[in-house]
Amino acid sequence: MFAASKCGRWPAGERGGRAQKRYGRDSESVAVSIVEKEANRNRRRAIWGWALYDWANSAFATTVIAVFFPIMFKQYWGQDLDVNLSTFRLGMGNALASLVVAAMAPLLGAVADKCGQRKGMLIAFTYLGVLMTAGLALIPQNQWPVALILYAVGVIGFSGANVFYDALLPHVAPPGRIDQVSSLGYALGYLGGGLLLAVNVLMTTQPHLFGLAGPIQAIKAALCCVALWWAMFTLFTIVWVPPDPRKRHQPLIIQIKSAGRQIIATFKLVRQLKTLFTFLLAYWCYIDGVDTIVRMAVDFGVSLGFNTDDLVKALLITQFVGFPSALLFGRLGKYWGIRPSIYLALYIYMGVTLWGAFMTRPGEFYLLAAVIGLVQGGIQALSRSYYARLIPAERSAEFYGFYNMLGKFAAIVGPMLMGLTGLATKRLLLPVAATPEQIRITGLVATRTSIISVLLLFLAGAVLFYFVDEGKGKMEMQRLTDQASPTAP
Repeated sequence: MFAASKCGRWPAGERGGRAQKRYGRDSESVAVSIVEKEANRNRRRAIWGWALYDWANSAFATTVIAVFFPIMFKQYWGQDLDVNLSTFRLGMGNALASLVVAAMAPLLGAVADKCGQRKGMLIAFTYLGVLMTAGLALIPQNQWPVALILYAVGVIGFSGANVFYDALLPHVAPPGRIDQVSSLGYALGYLGGGLLLAVNVLMTTQPHLFGLAGPIQAIKAALCCVALWWAMFTLFTIVWVPPDPRKRHQPLIIQIKSAGRQIIATFKLVRQLKTLFTFLLAYWCYIDGVDTIVRMAVDFGVSLGFNTDDLVKALLITQFVGFPSALLFGRLGKYWGIRPSIYLALYIYMGVTLWGAFMTRPGEFYLLAAVIGLVQGGIQALSRSYYARLIPAERSAEFYGFYNMLGKFAAIVGPMLMGLTGLATKRLLLPVAATPEQIRITGLVATRTSIISVLLLFLAGAVLFYFVDEGKGKMEMQRLTDQASPTAP
C-alpha cells in the first residue's frame, strides 16, 4: 500500500478526505464567483444608469436652452418687444435662474449628503424641469412673462438635478475609474442631446413630414419631445442606480445649519490656498463667458436678422464637434501642457467673440459654431484636470463640491452684461426723433456691442490665470496638509 501511495495512489480514506476538501473549495469558489459576477453586473448597471442621465437631460440643454427657447422668445412670445429689450429680458431670466441655483446648490448638496437623499433630490428636480418644459408648449403668443417664468423654473430643475447627479458619481464609479465613468457621461450627453436636436431640427425645417402645420407648431412639439425624452431615459437612472445608504434622520433645521457650517468651513479653507483661490476666480470669469455664448448665441443671431434654420443647424454642428474635440484637447494637454492648452482655448474664444461682433453672413455663423465646438468641451475638461493638481487628494470630494458650486454661478454676469450693454448703447446712440431706419441701424450696433462685452470675461479670466503658479499651489497644499496632520509639530 505504501508503494502504491508513492506511485500516486492514496489510501481510500485519505483520498476521500482530499476529494471532499477539493470539491468543497470548488463549490465555495463557484459561490464566490456567482456573487462577484452579480456584484459586477449591478455595478455596470449603476454606471450605465448614471451615465444615461446625461443622455436624458442634455436634450434640455441643447434643444431648449441653446436653440428653441431663444427663438420662440424672440419671435413668438415676445415678438412685440424691441430686439434689444427682448435680449435684455432673456439675459436677465438666464441670470436670475442661475443665481437661484448657485445660491441653493451648495446648501441642497450638503443637506442631501447628510440625510442620504442624493438620488431622491435628483428625481425631484428632474421632474420639476420636465413639467416646466412640457408647460412651455402650452403658452400662447405674446405671453413672454409666463414663458420666462416657466423657462427659469425649468433651468432651476435642470441645474439643481445636476448638483445631485455630480454627487452620485463617487458612489457609482469604482475609485480607479471615476475619470472614465465621468467621460462616459459627457460622451452620452453630447450624443443624446445632438441626436434629439437633429430630429427636432428636421421637425422644424420639414414640419409636413411629421404632420405638423408649421414651424411654431413644430417647435412646440419639439418641446414636448424634450420633456418626454428627459422623463423616459431618467427611468434607467431611477431603476439602475442604487439608493443612497440610509442615514440617521435629523430634523431639517439641524441639517441645514450643519450644511451651512460645512460650506463656511470649506470657503475659509479655500481662502487659505491663495493659488487655488486665484484659479477659481479665473475659472469663474472665463467659464461665465463660455456659458453666456452657449445660452445667448441664437438670440444674438436672431437679433442680427439671420434665418433661424441657419442658426439651429450651426448649433447642431457645435454639438457634434464638441465630443471628439474634448478628447483631442485631452491629448493636447498631455503632450503640450495644460496651461498652454487652456490659454489656446481662451484665445480662440476671444477671437470668436470679436469675429461674431462683425460677421454679416450666415455662413460665418457656421464657421463660428464649428470653432466653438472645437474648444468648448476642451476648456471644461482641462480646467477640471488642472484643478485636481491644486487640491489635497484626500479631500477631493469636498473641494470639487466647491468647484461645482462656482460652475453653477457661471452664466450670471455674462447674460446681464450683454443685455445691459445693448440697452445702454442703444439709448446712448439713438437720436430723440429717430426714423425707423435709424432705429434699425442703432439696434444692430447695440447688438454687436453687446457680444463684445463678453470679451471682458475672457480677458479677466486670462489675466487672473496668468498669476496661478502650479508649483506654489502645490507647496500651499502641502503646508496645509502638514498642519492638519496629527504628527505635525
